[in-house]
Amino acid sequence: MRRELLVVAVAGLLVFAGCSSGIDGMGGGDGATGDVDVSGALEIHHIDVEQADSTLIVTPSNETILIDTGDYRDDGKAVIDYLTAHDIDRIDHLIATHGHADHIGGHPVIIEYFEENKNGVGAAYDSGIPHPTATYEHYLDAVEAYNVSFYEVVAGDRLPLADGGLEATVLNPPDGDASGDIDTNGIVLSVTFGDFSYLTTGDLDASGERRLAERDGDDLASDVYQAGHHGSSTSSNAPFLDRVDPDIAVVSSAVDSRYGHPHDEVLAAFADRGIETYWTGVHGDIVVTTNGTAVSVATEQNASTDPAALLERKHAVQSALVAPLARNEPYAEIEVGLPTTDSDRPSAAGTAARTAGGDVMSESYLKQRESPAIYGGRESRHSTTRTTGYSPAGVSKSSAA
Repeated sequence: MRRELLVVAVAGLLVFAGCSSGIDGMGGGDGATGDVDVSGALEIHHIDVEQADSTLIVTPSNETILIDTGDYRDDGKAVIDYLTAHDIDRIDHLIATHGHADHIGGHPVIIEYFEENKNGVGAAYDSGIPHPTATYEHYLDAVEAYNVSFYEVVAGDRLPLADGGLEATVLNPPDGDASGDIDTNGIVLSVTFGDFSYLTTGDLDASGERRLAERDGDDLASDVYQAGHHGSSTSSNAPFLDRVDPDIAVVSSAVDSRYGHPHDEVLAAFADRGIETYWTGVHGDIVVTTNGTAVSVATEQNASTDPAALLERKHAVQSALVAPLARNEPYAEIEVGLPTTDSDRPSAAGTAARTAGGDVMSESYLKQRESPAIYGGRESRHSTTRTTGYSPAGVSKSSAA
C-alpha cells in the first residue's frame, strides 16, 4: 500500500471478551505520509447488528460519527445498547449512507432517544436519494420533529471536525447527479488520520465502484476497508479492490445470512490479496483503533481472520439454511419481505410507530411535513444548508473538489 504504518500492540486499550492485536505488515507501497501532527486515538466501532450495518467513529476529541443504525426490525435497540455501554451521550454527526431499512432502521428511535434522554444529535447527513418506505419517512419525521440540522452531501464535502489531523471526506454521490440507483448514489466516506485511512462504502455497487476507481484511482488506497453491501459480490469488485488495496477488511453481516453474505467470490478475493478479514457475524463487535501511525483491532469473539478459514466456517453454517434468497439481485437482498410500506411498521401516515419494547413514541416524533421541499429536481422532505467554508454547524467543501 501507499503508506508505512508503525505496528505496536495496544492490548488492553479496548476491553472485550475476545482479542486485541496489532496488525502486521501495514502498508508497503508508495505514497505520501501525513504532514499534520496528530495526537490521541481514533476509534472505529463496527457494531454487530446482524444482517445490517452500523459503525460508530469516536475521534480523539470525543466527537462521534454514527454511520447507519441497523435494521428496522431491531428498531435501534442494539445500537442504543452499544452506545450506552460505551458512555456515548451525544451523536455529533449521524449519517445515512442510503435509505434502505437495514441501514437506517434505527435512525428514528435513536434521534428521539438522544434528543429526549441524552445530549442530542448535532446534524444528520443524507445522500438526497429518497426511498418510499415508512422507515425512511419516520427518519425524516424525527429529523423534523427535533429540528436536527439536515444536510444533503456530495463528493468533495467534508464533515466539520474539531481534530486538525482528522478528515472525513465524502467521495459519493457525485455532485450534480440528481437521479440513479439508491445504492450507486449512496454515501461513501473516507476517513484519514495521520498516516491512516479508512473507507466505508455502504451498499455501493459495481457501477459506483467503477466510477470511483476511474475518478480517484490510487487515491482510494486505504488501510481498512468496510466491505460494500455486507460482503456481497455486487461490491468489492477486482478493479476497485486493486485501487483500495486494503490491509484489513471488515464485513458486517449475520453468520447465518440468508443472502449468503459474505459471498464466496469476495472472501476468495480477500484471500488472494492477503487481506486480514473480520466479520461481525463471527467476531462480533469489531473495533479498529489507531493513533495515526499504528493500528490495532479488538474483537468481541476470538476467531480466525484468514478469509479462507472464514469461507469454510460460512459454508458450515449457511449450508444448513433452507431456501437461501437470490444473491444476484441487489434490491432483493435488501428488501425481500420488506414492501415499500415496511409492513411490520405502521404506515408513515398511520398510527404511532412503536419501539422495540412496545412503547408508543411521542406524537412529535410522528409529525408530518405538509409540503415537501425540492432539491435539484428530486423531491426531499427537508431543506438543506450547503456552506463553502468551515462552519461548526455546516459542511465544508474540500479544496480538492
